[in-house]
Amino acid sequence: MDSGFSISSEKNRFECRHPLRDVASRPYIPPLHSSLYRTSSRTYSAERTLDAPDIVDDYYLNLLDWGSANVLSIALNNTVYLWNAANGSTSELVTIDDDLGPVTSVSWAPDGQHIAIGLNSSDVQMWDSTSNKLVRTLRGIHQSRVGSLAWNNNILTTGGMDGAIVNNDIRARAYTVSSFRGHNHEVCGLRWSGSGKYLASGGNDNLLHIWDLTTSNPIHRFSNHTAAVKALAWCPFQSNLLASGGGGNDRCIKFWNVNTGSCLSSVDTGSQVCSLLWNKNERELLSSHGYTENQLTLWKYPSMTKMAELTGHTSRVLYMAQSPDGCTVASAAGDETLRFWNVFGVPETKKPAPKSSYVVGPSNIYSHIR
Repeated sequence: MDSGFSISSEKNRFECRHPLRDVASRPYIPPLHSSLYRTSSRTYSAERTLDAPDIVDDYYLNLLDWGSANVLSIALNNTVYLWNAANGSTSELVTIDDDLGPVTSVSWAPDGQHIAIGLNSSDVQMWDSTSNKLVRTLRGIHQSRVGSLAWNNNILTTGGMDGAIVNNDIRARAYTVSSFRGHNHEVCGLRWSGSGKYLASGGNDNLLHIWDLTTSNPIHRFSNHTAAVKALAWCPFQSNLLASGGGGNDRCIKFWNVNTGSCLSSVDTGSQVCSLLWNKNERELLSSHGYTENQLTLWKYPSMTKMAELTGHTSRVLYMAQSPDGCTVASAAGDETLRFWNVFGVPETKKPAPKSSYVVGPSNIYSHIR
């Protein structure tokens, strides 16, 4: 599982980088930014930092996901690794052949056992994570790499560099159910609403579309963003509310009522918006950013008051994923680190006596993952 050598600029020492091993346990690791941040009411820190060597630094891909079985998947170049949050174990699911890779997207099925893997070759593979077996391969649905994946029960929706969006029933022999054509550049964001009624798609054409399965044309076409639209998040407490984030020339988070097709509000964040996650327990939104601060920002909704900034990453924070209980967030960046933040708290009335198994506490921060 060694992934190669890197040079520590401050120590000028060679070190072997192990995927998903604690950064704190590596020898000769140069000091990172302090990742502690404070607000008037809360204090947080990055609870754990793992190595993610060879992660592809590409804004248009989606290389991190956290499944319902509490297993996190991350693609590092041609290899998909699984990290079990309950016991801290790491395993390699698959290494893709060079003529098919690198891996360009990963997404867990709702059952938490099967995982879809999009490839640079345009194929999409379905894997069983318990047996480490390839279940099936979807071929011919795209003409180029598949950077976006989204599940709606048994329907796997794929988005490609060819601008196509394809709905695939993974149970059927003839798997392609329908396709949507509305983007003329790469599809870099796909999210089904919690009800499964609406699909949001964002593209490198700066467009945001809202679809449903009953029609081949978008029910809404939003052109308000002035850069690629990758970051998409449906609100967990208001089913018709969608948040979207724009790239480096836009820098805005916008909120949409998809029933009426209206833009409710827009906030200029000052930097590229890479990912968005709603707090499932409070009216809060977390955004991750690129140039120039490379931070995560916690916002109060709907006032969009800035609650906190989470720092520590030294390159744009391209990917975020949320634990099944909604409390912990994992972030991966071009600095080749994967960080865990206990940023979303459970309401006091719902907090169990013991710590959630999803929370990665400081007591085991120096342990090896492998």
